[in-house]
Amino acid sequence: MPKLTKSYVEKVEAPEKGYKVHWDEQPKGFGLRVTAAGKKVFIAQGRVRGKAVAITIGSYPLFTVDKARTKASALLLDMKNGIDPRAAMRADKVSAVTLLEVGQAYMNRPGKLKERSIKEIKRHLDTTFEKWKNKPITSITEDMCRKRYNEILTKGLRGKGPAPSQAVQAFSILRALINYAMRQYRTADGTPLILFNPVGSLKDDWVVLPERKTRIPESKIGPVWLALEQWRESAYNRSTLASIDLVMFLILTGARIGEASALTWDRVNLQEGWWHLPDPKNRNPVWLPLSSHAVQLLETRQRVEGSPFVFTTWSKDGHIKDPRDVMAKVSEIAGTKITPHDLRRSFTTFAVTECGVDLHKVELLTNHVPKGVTARHYLETSHLQYLKPEVQRLSDWVHKKARLAESVSKGENVVALKA
Repeated sequence: MPKLTKSYVEKVEAPEKGYKVHWDEQPKGFGLRVTAAGKKVFIAQGRVRGKAVAITIGSYPLFTVDKARTKASALLLDMKNGIDPRAAMRADKVSAVTLLEVGQAYMNRPGKLKERSIKEIKRHLDTTFEKWKNKPITSITEDMCRKRYNEILTKGLRGKGPAPSQAVQAFSILRALINYAMRQYRTADGTPLILFNPVGSLKDDWVVLPERKTRIPESKIGPVWLALEQWRESAYNRSTLASIDLVMFLILTGARIGEASALTWDRVNLQEGWWHLPDPKNRNPVWLPLSSHAVQLLETRQRVEGSPFVFTTWSKDGHIKDPRDVMAKVSEIAGTKITPHDLRRSFTTFAVTECGVDLHKVELLTNHVPKGVTARHYLETSHLQYLKPEVQRLSDWVHKKARLAESVSKGENVVALKA
């Protein structure tokens, strides 16, 4: 058995095929593996509780013979004492896992997260937790969480003013990522990498955000719809018209902005009066009814050759994503700031309070998961064409309000009084 030296290692020849191990005379278990391709790698081989264990130390000349022998002696001593070096290496690797690596693993789970959720996680990793993302996740402390949380709470992400909703969203995401790390990453003895979630220290400081209840006032829905009709007649380009039509579609359906804006023609059946969401937020594929007014709106939409989208535009996405300008004009008429989600809230409120639609039917039409056992397990929750009378009732009510607003604008409801 030769003694491994620099000259020996450099002169050793590659085998014709496979590999050959040249064992050193001391320590026993230290060797040089040479492949047919001429690659030379130092190894250490021993037994741990009766089981053979082989460890790759490193390649030559990155590792010198003396450096590799010293490393091998330490590894072989651990094996002799019943310690598996592989477990220690895994533990070292696990303890070094970064927040960004945990975030990527969390986002890459097949079918678990929607594109919007992934986008928000990436945004906070790149902004809110930019200074933390490349550090071991175990280095995140309670003091760090409290300090960063209060910074956002009082100064915002860019120091422009308080941002409580961003603080809550950011640390809700961080809490989820650390909880995931607690489940997925363990030390050599099986103990969770993180025993306590540091975000828990924010319990006493956690801001409870007020529920958003903004919607179009009942007295303004007529003027809003009338204005949309008039803007539609005078729209000067494809994107403006698509934005107007999208807002009208949201009012008539109560749909989520992301699900409606990306609607494609292959998921619309105007003859039967329905539209389809194959993968909505609640994971329940659904076929939703269209009122006669919604059908007429889509029938008069300009179809763009080569584009699959209903609300087509020239943007790189191919469809309208944020009808910002139209919503600003709608807000002005409504007398309060209205967002696309407020249109969904308006649909729900008007359907129940003004049109007498049962709340559980509105939940189905807005594609919320039914809460009752009977509804979840026995009621038809996917093919909802049987609820067409309900959407028609709301649609008729909106148009009636618009015609009344039109009459008021023309002075048709003014009666001259006798002197």
